[in-house]
Amino acid sequence: MKAIGYIRVSTEGQATEGVSLDAQKAKIQAWAMLAGFELVAVHVDAGLSGGRADNRPALQSALADAVKHKAALVVYSLSRLARSTKDAIAISERLDKAGADLVSLSEKIDTTSAAGKMIFRMLAVLAEFERDQISERTSAAMQHMRTKGMRVGAVPFGYDLAADGVTLKPNAGELAAITVMQSLRIEGKSLRKICVELENRGIKSKTGKPWTAEVIRGILNRKAA
Repeated sequence: MKAIGYIRVSTEGQATEGVSLDAQKAKIQAWAMLAGFELVAVHVDAGLSGGRADNRPALQSALADAVKHKAALVVYSLSRLARSTKDAIAISERLDKAGADLVSLSEKIDTTSAAGKMIFRMLAVLAEFERDQISERTSAAMQHMRTKGMRVGAVPFGYDLAADGVTLKPNAGELAAITVMQSLRIEGKSLRKICVELENRGIKSKTGKPWTAEVIRGILNRKAA
């Protein structure tokens, strides 16, 4: 049986001093020895935050190794692996699909055993329950706004929301921009070329972000309906 270690410290100070790195590595090595696992590699992200998984190269390497060897990915704690239980569960599901496992020493989570799998599945259920509750609260709030006659949803390009919070009032500048889009489309311009033309003319989107083909398509389809 094989194991892959993953270690992360979030500040340059910790990375330079190496105390947290050494402590985490020692715990992982001790677990592997006691559990009878061969520790194939230990990957380290030093001085990186845990906010995102995709910008931590060592984590991506550790996951790839664990999948390749169908090994146990061993971390000192879930906080070293991901910023939330939800993210940790997503990583665990990726490992599970590949026939690999996840071991978190601080939380005593070990999916190499039946009991460990049960505990982690309970965490997954709780995370799903939390997501469902958020969805219910959001739906209830939107329904309440509808019963009060309040507008729900984004204000379409070409209009602004009136002071009453319900009525849409025309935005002359944006309506003129829609006319430009329609004219360019009639000329045979692609949606991407229309985006470029709008940017060149200094015409901004509703959010101020760069134009995209999908946004242009949505505006033109809405006006054509």
